[in-house]
Amino acid sequence: MLDLHRLKALYAVATYGSVGAAAEALMVTPSAISQQLAKLEKETGAVLVERNGRGVKLTDAAGLLAEHAEKILALVETAEADFEALRGAVVGRLSIAAFPTAARGIFPAALKLLNEQHPDLGMLFWEREPERQIREVTRGEIDLAVVQDWLNRPMAIPEGLSRAALLDDVADIAVPAEHPLADRREISLSELPDDRWITSAPGTVCHDFLLFLVRSAGKEPDIVCMADEYPTQLALVAGGHGHALIPRLGRGVLPEGVRAIPILPRPTRRIYALWRTDAARRPAIRAAVDALRTVCGQLETTLELV
Repeated sequence: MLDLHRLKALYAVATYGSVGAAAEALMVTPSAISQQLAKLEKETGAVLVERNGRGVKLTDAAGLLAEHAEKILALVETAEADFEALRGAVVGRLSIAAFPTAARGIFPAALKLLNEQHPDLGMLFWEREPERQIREVTRGEIDLAVVQDWLNRPMAIPEGLSRAALLDDVADIAVPAEHPLADRREISLSELPDDRWITSAPGTVCHDFLLFLVRSAGKEPDIVCMADEYPTQLALVAGGHGHALIPRLGRGVLPEGVRAIPILPRPTRRIYALWRTDAARRPAIRAAVDALRTVCGQLETTLELV
């Protein structure tokens, strides 16, 4: 009988293209993946991997088996979800990921609530960027993802995933206290002079949205500093190096010498949970979404006052 763990290792190599990448996705060592493949070769009596320079490539037999492995693993997941739904108990193991701001601003309280309400549920949590999360939840590597996109710039969601809205997070512009507009109650982007911007790295959701937003106001952003963490961006603003678009969830206490000014119209990012539709029957999925909604509902009032 084919071993599911070995099939999972083979499918991961076929999906990610290398033993190292498969090991990272499954959070094991490359040696463990190689051992699983070697055992699977003995189990099947077929050559599954061949040396290819410094790496390996899968044989035609391995490709055929990986196609079946995908179907088998999907059926196992469906069976597990159906069985958990039948029992109606929030049990088993749930793997969850969130982008950095949500990991810091939402998940400490959400995980605590889940632990209190469902002590028999085991949880594994990662911090991940949204694009990676979507790939991982689609492939079944994580059960639940918390991602973000910006109004007017929605993120493409693959078929087979379901989602639930959690929170609308408004962003303000952070400027040095000596900025000419620092004492305004609110401003429009068109009022800003052609100042320097601080934002995240190119290719990230927030970098792309800043380009879209500033260009929509008829300006071309002069990006002079790039940092992915909002506290770092705020420290750069405090140092007088430019201004930044900072969502309220990611803001925390403003450093001395920084002012946050609301913008008209309000730039808003949407935060929502994603899971595979086939796994929606799992009580653990529903419990996690309920906990996230509870925590985000409590945050809404707080963020309005920030």
